[in-house]
Amino acid sequence: MSRDLRQESRGASPPGLSAFGIRKAAWRTLFNVAGNQIVWFIAVIAAGQGSAWPGVLAAAVFVGMHLAWAPRRGDEVRLVALAVACGLVVDGVAAAQGWVTYRASMAGGATAPAWILALWASLAVTLNGAMRSLQARWWAGALLGGIGGPLAYLAAARGWGAAEFASPAWRGLLWLAAAWAVALPGLLAAARWQAGRSPFGSR
Repeated sequence: MSRDLRQESRGASPPGLSAFGIRKAAWRTLFNVAGNQIVWFIAVIAAGQGSAWPGVLAAAVFVGMHLAWAPRRGDEVRLVALAVACGLVVDGVAAAQGWVTYRASMAGGATAPAWILALWASLAVTLNGAMRSLQARWWAGALLGGIGGPLAYLAAARGWGAAEFASPAWRGLLWLAAAWAVALPGLLAAARWQAGRSPFGSR
């Protein structure tokens, strides 16, 4: 019996180390959430003043710090690239159709601006962080994208003048709602698939 107890004690993690691990994970999640929000505010406020580079720089620092800590850096880089590709389509279509006019844009405003693509890159590094719990809940990702996406654009437009919706505004909002309702669960599924799990599984 004493031998079994010694073996169990060697196999168990000390309570202090276990608690430290939990605190470390909590701090990383907090950094993930706060960092993404800070990047959003910097990008939107600067874009409203006609400048794209502050948002791009903030996203580069945030994404770079995340990649430095990431245990599977290659997977995270691929998620960033996929998210930027989504931004090129979602915001590129909105700009090309004239539904949304972005400040601090390039190519005559007919494509997704650099600061918007930076926000997509910033979003990508939350897929395995703050939004990890949504990976197996595609419907929650669709709701969050379909509702939260257009609301974020409205906040950027009305609060800081970073974008402007052409009249009638419902066309741009409808496109953003539909596109984000597909893009966000798709990105979450990609993150889950890269981890070797079923993209839309329950576990």
